[in-house]
Amino acid sequence: MMANGAASVVCAVVGGVVLLRIVLSLKSLVYCLGRWWRWVEERMQAYQSFEIPRYSESGLENPLYRRAAAYVAALPSLEDAAAATLFSSGRKPNDFFLLLGPGQSAADSFLGARVSWTNGPGGGAEGPRLVLRLRRQDRTRVLRPYLQHVESVADDLELRRKEVRLFTSYAGVGDGGGPQWRSAPLTHPATLDTVAMDLDLKARVRADLESFLKGRAYYHRVGRVWRRSYLLYGPPGTGKSTFVAAMAKFLCYDIYDVDLSRVTAGGDGVGADLKALLLSTTPRSVILVEDLDRHLKGKGVGEEGESQLTRILNFMDGIFSCCGEERVMVFTMTSDGGRLEGVEPAVLRPGRLDVHIHFPLCDFTAFKTLASSYLGLKDHKLYPQVEEVFQSGARISPAEVGEIMIANRASPSRALKSVISALHLSSSASGRRLSESGSGRRWDDAAAGSDCGNGGGSGGLGFGKESIKEFKKLYGLIKMRSGSKKEGVMPVEVAAAAGATFDKLDKDNPH
Repeated sequence: MMANGAASVVCAVVGGVVLLRIVLSLKSLVYCLGRWWRWVEERMQAYQSFEIPRYSESGLENPLYRRAAAYVAALPSLEDAAAATLFSSGRKPNDFFLLLGPGQSAADSFLGARVSWTNGPGGGAEGPRLVLRLRRQDRTRVLRPYLQHVESVADDLELRRKEVRLFTSYAGVGDGGGPQWRSAPLTHPATLDTVAMDLDLKARVRADLESFLKGRAYYHRVGRVWRRSYLLYGPPGTGKSTFVAAMAKFLCYDIYDVDLSRVTAGGDGVGADLKALLLSTTPRSVILVEDLDRHLKGKGVGEEGESQLTRILNFMDGIFSCCGEERVMVFTMTSDGGRLEGVEPAVLRPGRLDVHIHFPLCDFTAFKTLASSYLGLKDHKLYPQVEEVFQSGARISPAEVGEIMIANRASPSRALKSVISALHLSSSASGRRLSESGSGRRWDDAAAGSDCGNGGGSGGLGFGKESIKEFKKLYGLIKMRSGSKKEGVMPVEVAAAAGATFDKLDKDNPH
């Protein structure tokens, strides 16, 4: 019995080995047949080769070689090459790329035609070369569009690998007679994904930027300069500067920070001329002008009687602003509400400011985005309470929310309680400012000129229902501050108790 069992096992093993050999033989046969068919097809077709040397006979570098090498390095088929050289850019972590080994080839396809790239031998003054090979019958249809495709993809790859830098002007004259710029790497970690703003608005801005990047042919066809301008406005601390950094990183554009307070009308040696500043910037850049509203209020006059407003308008869309393409101009303004009051309509018109983006104070949606980024929270038991405070109209800036979360990042609960306390304080402070600006003496506008208990229209300090409510809130906040010693925050339950006490007092003493 045991002998029969052993014999069965041996037969099964032998049968499996034979079957495996047959399968491998079939795969090998299919592979060999495929190679033979390609060899026959290549012999039956007429191919043409185009060499792309790295240097010309005069020693100048061939730009097409650099772009073609970058394009070939990104081909998926390069990973299947028999030999390749591995490099690291050294600019970003894990930024590796491959190059063809000597004599090795990589395949590609374009418009239904098969093409191949070969790393040809280098020699002589022209150095290494790449060889592009395609069927002769596809040459007229494919060659020129394919080379344009190669250049376009290579430019995009080069742009993505580029180190984004921040430029700022300073007093002095450069080698070419123009203004001087100092630059430093832009290390700001903000991205469009981490910016706290309305998701629909963020999606529209992202789509607009992507459309601009791909819009060279369209802008030229309609006869417009390839340029886009944005106005970012809102209260301080709402993330306008952070959004500019995120835009620049998304576009892979350098930022030129133009400080209009250091710019004169030209000719007096105090600062650089606006036109010279614009001409000295490079394509693929973001031209940033912060606090535009403050500069528009200037009363300076240039050497030809040119007003400050006229100079800025010419800077925004004059003829000199057309001397250079692929630029994004970003202007920021400070506004307390969602309206731009006191700004000349000529400044805001399309062409000067194409896209207006309002940055409001933090609401509950923005708060959740910040909590996810700063604290790693997707949900929390205090979220309903935070949402209720936001729905009451309380607002603080995203910068203040972020600072609270940084200071309390070890305890998410403490951070959320601190945000609730800051919202209560902001609500009471804004209420006082509003009432003082409306009546001068009363706590709220509704009390002004109304029947406030025993005062009527006497002009004294009224103590109506709205005043009592306001006093309840302030008393609750005082109790919160005195009652929180452990975490340094204001517990909400104390405020609720204080409110209940005042409700009872209000009922016992009606007006």
